[in-house]
Amino acid sequence: MADTNKTVVPADAFSTVDHDEYAAAEAQAKESVGNYTLKLKKPFTYEGQTFDELNFDFEGLTGDDALAIEDELQAIGKPTISPTFSGQFLVRMAARACTNTIIDASGHPRRIGDDALRALPIFEFNRVRGKARSFLLASEL
Repeated sequence: MADTNKTVVPADAFSTVDHDEYAAAEAQAKESVGNYTLKLKKPFTYEGQTFDELNFDFEGLTGDDALAIEDELQAIGKPTISPTFSGQFLVRMAARACTNTIIDASGHPRRIGDDALRALPIFEFNRVRGKARSFLLASEL
């Protein structure tokens, strides 16, 4: 008969949310506003167009947006457990809230997508992600 070792794991060992990070984000959420302008430290060029700032209208988002983002993530095999702390969810949410446009290959304006936000320098990306997180947390208060 084989020996078996039993390991006892605390119930909260599988939590994906750091409690200190959550408390800090919750405090920041109290100051959150639905419209946000990110003033970029350096101009950002994407698909041949340069931006000095990006504008976000988080208040314009709907429940359909949240569900569509969850569907997108599920379709690529990345289910969302906690949207507030999912970088994948937050960047897609921010892209849907972004009001800046680019001119596509056929000459038509279109809103920038999450691909553009993912191409931002990490410092700027983290600022956008933080504002999206703060907005979500503020909606839960």
